[in-house]
Amino acid sequence: MQLELLNEQGQATAKVDAPDTVFARDYNEALVHQIVVAFQANARQGTRAQLDRAEVKHSTKKPWRQKGTGRARAGMTSSPLWRGGGRIFPNSPEENFTHKVNKKMYRAGMAAIFSQLARDGRLAVVDSIKVDSPKTKLLAAKFKAMGLDSVLVICDEVDDNLLMASRNLANVLIVEPRYADPLSLVFYKKVLMTKAAMAQIKEMLS
Repeated sequence: MQLELLNEQGQATAKVDAPDTVFARDYNEALVHQIVVAFQANARQGTRAQLDRAEVKHSTKKPWRQKGTGRARAGMTSSPLWRGGGRIFPNSPEENFTHKVNKKMYRAGMAAIFSQLARDGRLAVVDSIKVDSPKTKLLAAKFKAMGLDSVLVICDEVDDNLLMASRNLANVLIVEPRYADPLSLVFYKKVLMTKAAMAQIKEMLS
């Protein structure tokens, strides 16, 4: 598989050979869906909690007598039937949302995503991305000159200038290869990576 090498103006100046084991895999939609869903599920904190009828702060006094009022029977105001009453099956913070994905499956799924991005023309290579000072304006101008508005940049090394210049830009994420996640790869319209990062990704996924 050959990927486009972009210059500072976002124009393809040459082609770069990329390993077929990572960038020319068949697309497996079910596997890609599985690793994206697993990533989102594993990101959940699982700290949500609700109250059952015993935990709700209510009086246990019977609101009115059993018979003779014409109203429905009621034992206490914390009944799940009442507004402000407890939940019958409340969510508890002991819930475990984690999904297990085998290492081989994860690597194959990531390779399938990279391969599809390459086929769709959403993946490109750059020599390097650097800014002289930690100024958001400089990096925004650089991406504007390249014609990019939604971009994931995978750098072999993210220095402080690049990190601080990028963190306040909407639809821009700059990460090292080990932090490239399946959700971001699918979400951003364009994925840029440096040559050194491509070598690291090959080592990780092949």
